[in-house]
Amino acid sequence: MLRIQKLYKKIVVPVDLEHIDKLSKALDVAANLGKLFEAELIYVGVTPTVPTTVAHNPDEYVAKLKAFTTSESGRRGHPATSKAFTSHDPSIDIDQYLPRAVAEVGGDLVVMASHVPGFFDRFWPSHGENLASHTNASVFLVR
Repeated sequence: MLRIQKLYKKIVVPVDLEHIDKLSKALDVAANLGKLFEAELIYVGVTPTVPTTVAHNPDEYVAKLKAFTTSESGRRGHPATSKAFTSHDPSIDIDQYLPRAVAEVGGDLVVMASHVPGFFDRFWPSHGENLASHTNASVFLVR
């Protein structure tokens, strides 16, 4: 029987609940790697303090992230937890919160969705590029 070495124990998966429909490939890859390495998945999200289309307040966001985590874990058959952060402006602060989340949960792999590079990516690093520069975890970008 083939034995797979447990290279990763905790896989961090950043999720944007507002755009969950665009994350299916990254969620598939994370779930498959989680099963392969028998690793726990930790879904991480950042929400603002003001109401959004996802949640009216941070407490409601935490509940929705937990519900998403429970659903993914049950549907895909892997252990999972979630971690939410609150920020005044998540689009700006995400690059600070992701390395912090990885460190706090002890993540050794991050699986995250990426976008097709555009003109501005020549001047500003992507969230994945920034994360790879500020954490010891491996970063797997899924396009």
